[in-house]
Amino acid sequence: MERLLVINPGSTSTKIAVYDDTTPLFVKSIEHDPKEVSKYDAVVDQYEMRRDLILSVLAANDVLISSLTAVVARGGLLPPVKSGAYEVNQDMVDQLRYNPQNEHASNLGAVIAYSISEEYEIPSFVYDPVTVDELEPIARITGLPEMERKGMGHNLNMRAAAMKYSQNVNRPYSELTLIVAHLGGGITLTLHKNGKMIDMISDDEGPFSPERSGGLPIFQVIKMATSEEYDFKKAMKKVKAQAGLNAYFGTTDAREIEKRIADGDERAALIYEAMAHNVAKNIGKLAVVVSGKVDAIILTGGIAYSKMTTDWIKERVEFIAPVEIIAGENEMDSLAFGALRVLRGEEKARKFVKTN
Repeated sequence: MERLLVINPGSTSTKIAVYDDTTPLFVKSIEHDPKEVSKYDAVVDQYEMRRDLILSVLAANDVLISSLTAVVARGGLLPPVKSGAYEVNQDMVDQLRYNPQNEHASNLGAVIAYSISEEYEIPSFVYDPVTVDELEPIARITGLPEMERKGMGHNLNMRAAAMKYSQNVNRPYSELTLIVAHLGGGITLTLHKNGKMIDMISDDEGPFSPERSGGLPIFQVIKMATSEEYDFKKAMKKVKAQAGLNAYFGTTDAREIEKRIADGDERAALIYEAMAHNVAKNIGKLAVVVSGKVDAIILTGGIAYSKMTTDWIKERVEFIAPVEIIAGENEMDSLAFGALRVLRGEEKARKFVKTN
């Protein structure tokens, strides 16, 4: 039996879990006071605080660190990487400490995992980081030579949903062509073919979502962004956190919007359906990349629990391929099961080499 510690740091919380093979012994979200977090100048400065809290939760749940066989963490903002597992090494820790792609709490996952694995001489991994980028060359081209499309999104959950579907239909993931839409605070979509995510639509170019604006009319964006009202920080905050359903209704809770619709709010119905309409349009965009030869369309993420939303999407895209609902974020399971496949010899962990 393998016993795994799973670490998933977020901006104001650190989720941890311990699994015996595929069974979680416990799952815990350690909440961090925003005022406490704000005392630290950089994310990496939170390392000792978060590590100590993790160790105290393990002790409170009577889990001896010596009983662990591996640690797996959410991958931070590394340079572009391939999908799957990477064993955490000093190069990865140095990259995330001193030269990450951006500041984010997830950068701490590998750093904390490595400290535990080194002390107790067990392996540590990250799995399907945010920066997995397997886009084909033709998918990278934009209308400006200075800009290139990148594969960055909810890769962990989308790939896990694709692999779960392949298990459900008893076909190898590497032989399926799938479109996966992650419906959450941000919405991203990926096209999976031959075991790779060969194209994607990220949350800054695709459907609007509860928090994000998605793709916008570029001329209007330029006009807004170059007005005296906005600098870079304000403009980014507007499109990343103050847009989508939040901008229209002052809430990111899809359940609240559905209650308004049930109470007869026609404007809420129009805008909420427009979100599903945009998801469907972007599924269609990915379908044409493979000439419509798609085995299945998978809807995942928290909003995939909404039958109203998934029904709207299904009625628009079922002509392309069958639609499968695999709702939820499933991040802890995805990390644990990925590491378990490595430990069982079903996958091989890659080696990370830092970049300048």
